[in-house]
Amino acid sequence: MPKRSTDHPVGARKRRASLPLACPAPDVATPLLGGLTPAQFMRKYWQKKPLLIRQAIPDIEAPLSRDELFELADSDDVESRLITHFRRRWALEHGPFSPDELPTPKTRNWTLLVQGADLHDDRARALLERFRFAPDARLDDLMISYASDGGGVGPHFDSYDVFLLQVHGKRRWRIGAQRDLSLKDGLPLKVLANFEPEEEWVLEPGDMLYLPPHIAHDGIAEGECMTCSVGFRSPSTSELTSQFLYWLAERGADHGERKPALYRDPDQPAVAHPAQLPPALVERVAGVLAKVRWTDADVASFVGSWLSEPKANVVFDAPEKPLDEARFVAQAVKDGITLDRRTILLYDSRSYYLNGEQCLLKEARKWLPALADRRSIDGKRFVTLSHDSCVTALLHEWYRAGWIRTGVLA
Repeated sequence: MPKRSTDHPVGARKRRASLPLACPAPDVATPLLGGLTPAQFMRKYWQKKPLLIRQAIPDIEAPLSRDELFELADSDDVESRLITHFRRRWALEHGPFSPDELPTPKTRNWTLLVQGADLHDDRARALLERFRFAPDARLDDLMISYASDGGGVGPHFDSYDVFLLQVHGKRRWRIGAQRDLSLKDGLPLKVLANFEPEEEWVLEPGDMLYLPPHIAHDGIAEGECMTCSVGFRSPSTSELTSQFLYWLAERGADHGERKPALYRDPDQPAVAHPAQLPPALVERVAGVLAKVRWTDADVASFVGSWLSEPKANVVFDAPEKPLDEARFVAQAVKDGITLDRRTILLYDSRSYYLNGEQCLLKEARKWLPALADRRSIDGKRFVTLSHDSCVTALLHEWYRAGWIRTGVLA
């Protein structure tokens, strides 16, 4: 594979991409959604039909330059993939990729995908913030795709909603709501065997395409380009079922018994066919499973805990020289606090769920929902919280764990 060139005319110097504004309110029209309000978009398009939005974010810059993206792909804790289509053959490799493992930008027909860029860069996280008109429990991550001329991943479909935002260069998209979702055999990628596009557009920087699940699409770079994909969690029913049953078992639910009940069969006779499954055993196990019960509160606890669980590759960085509680409070009063970009904080009427852990709201209901919704508390608001030693002790604990930090992003 040819080595990557050191000549980087596109985004070679490190620079700070402009941070987008906060997520629009539900009933405020926004260019991000083509002049629709988030409420109108969710009602008319979400999980229903595609929407092309010209200049959703005018004057957009890629949240990471090409060099920065390549550097990120060289990290052990970043999920990255290299997809090539050389000599009409698809190939897939998983990262990390050292500098000499990527093709040169001048080499045609290759794509680098970097998953979860929002977990590693505040600019990528700031861009993801624009899409919080959908619930955080559904919002997954921001993937950045770099492609050389002709690069793509083949015609395919996703099982989740996605916003495809062009941030550099041009990409030609073809889409179709086809029923034939059969795939080509023997490929490392899920490429549709019989792609039948119905519509076609070229997207330039600032343009965006929304696609609901199972809309077939194919994007081809026209020259060097970068695309940001905002994806949403869409667990299957089998995944939900298996995870919930595991959650019940992990918490030792024993169907109302005070002590764990062991399987017993005092009337089991001697057998002449030891390999035969005893019908009585099946009947007793069926009786045990029939007694499994759960409540709506159990389901809420599972959903909140599971959906707030950080991804397996997430590691929180505790401050190297943490402030003691008094200095932390003084700093927070001055600069406010912000959730770390990797932190997931959800809540309902009874509990809050922080990075996979459930706690009752209780007195925290006075301030925690605002922190979860805004992902920050400014210094002026923190002054009120600073009078409660229990709150400051809790927030200082989160700060030492790396879940929050002082300061509020602009």
